[in-house]
Amino acid sequence: MRFVRDFGRLWYELLIGDDWKIAVSVIIALALTTLLLTRTATSDQVVAVIGGALVVAAFCISLAIEVRRKD
Repeated sequence: MRFVRDFGRLWYELLIGDDWKIAVSVIIALALTTLLLTRTATSDQVVAVIGGALVVAAFCISLAIEVRRKD
């Protein structure tokens, strides 16, 4: 049982890490990319570029929110 707990903790730390908001925003961006790929007739290359831009934008927005001044 200890192995299962440690394995779960490893994946939690690997995926979530210190900031869960970045992980959630990237997952949402990937979900939107998947929806775009499955629901539209857009080519795979265009969806890949849009998906990459969404992931980068989600990460940057989450990071900007996290590091903004807390006055």
